[in-house]
Amino acid sequence: MAAKPSIPKGTRDFSPVEMAKRNYIFNTIRDVYHLYGFQQIETPSMEMLSTLMGKYGDEGDKLLFKIQNSGDYFSGITDEELLSRNAVKLASKFCEKGLRYDLTVPFARYVVMHRDEITFPFKRYQIQPVWRADRPQKGRYREFYQCDADVVGSDSLLNEVELMQIVDTVFSRFNIRVCIKINNRKILSGIAEIIGESDKIVDITVAIDKLDKIGLDNVNAELKEKGISDEAIAKLQPIILLSGTNAEKLATLKNVLSASEVGLKGVEESEFILNTLETMGLKNEIELDLTLARGLNYYTGAIFEVKALDVQIGSITGGGRYDNLTGVFGMAGVSGVGISFGADRIFDVLNQLELYPKEAVNGTELLFINFGEKEAAFSMGILSKVRAAGIRAEIFPDAAKMKKQMSYANTKNIPFVAIVGENEMNEGKAMLKNMETGEQNLVSAEELIAVVKK
Repeated sequence: MAAKPSIPKGTRDFSPVEMAKRNYIFNTIRDVYHLYGFQQIETPSMEMLSTLMGKYGDEGDKLLFKIQNSGDYFSGITDEELLSRNAVKLASKFCEKGLRYDLTVPFARYVVMHRDEITFPFKRYQIQPVWRADRPQKGRYREFYQCDADVVGSDSLLNEVELMQIVDTVFSRFNIRVCIKINNRKILSGIAEIIGESDKIVDITVAIDKLDKIGLDNVNAELKEKGISDEAIAKLQPIILLSGTNAEKLATLKNVLSASEVGLKGVEESEFILNTLETMGLKNEIELDLTLARGLNYYTGAIFEVKALDVQIGSITGGGRYDNLTGVFGMAGVSGVGISFGADRIFDVLNQLELYPKEAVNGTELLFINFGEKEAAFSMGILSKVRAAGIRAEIFPDAAKMKKQMSYANTKNIPFVAIVGENEMNEGKAMLKNMETGEQNLVSAEELIAVVKK
């Protein structure tokens, strides 16, 4: 007996209904990106490992899916190296390529490779899958889609403002209530500076970023484990647990960070973004959150994260400014800022809250019943007019029993059925049945189109 097929953990199949929902998500995000002048690009699913490694920190490097070289990948490897069983070293010999971990690093690579064709500032968006060798759990997948928008070649904080407007517009269109959290890596650097642990900024941000997931005690334990002194950890507590309005937090930070130039610069940038957005009439709450660290090494300025208010799930959008990313590919001085919508988590949120509009998930609007060759030929003529009018319609391909065809319409939630028999053909019309009310009317092709479109 053949083994039952399966798919890798952390991946999913999507049914036609689920794909209709996912396309609703992608199309909504795409439409908003177009409103703000972003243009679409695509990059390959796999990149050279030299492009990906070292861009996400040690934790990120461990989560890269590496692709085994084709051909004789043992050539050039000594017996001693094989017997050493050093997985990291052997992987570097066996694998030259890897699946992309996110869309930002491939985008930076794209900018460097195509710099002579690009007009700056360059506003691009990308909607493609990414892969992470993470432990699968609720809301966390090994293969998932990101919907990124980035602006490179401009230092202006108006880019940050517009990206937050995009976030607000997208979630307003989805009817998902969210809290947009913002912080600034310069503020975090300033905090590390005033507690005397500047060289441990990466360790501090990686630990703080886990506050929601593992709690304060475990964050403090991790900080201690990384060699940060008890005195520094004690100084950190009131800062990361700061409360009050955004204005009150900013005022406190100006005092706390008065001796840190970089810290004050972060406060100034955050103040501009928050004050400008206040005049824009956002529909969703925006909050300065000092526990937000986004543990990716390439962020250098403002950072963002979005949490759904009515569902228990991780962040559903994130991003920030990265001043140095293209520099690692030999193109210094190009600043960038971007956001990424987590389509798979948004899919789960919309499902849990049942927020999909009916028209987004409806497929076929009209089914023609097939009674035989002559009836089908007559129906095909009307069908051409129906489709030309933009109505999603189909004909049952076989002259099966009426019950089977009506069951097909019910299973697919098709709202209208057209019945064409000898009497209907003699009159040049079709019997149109409303599957919800059961009402039936004999109509011409034009009348049928008007009823279904209505």
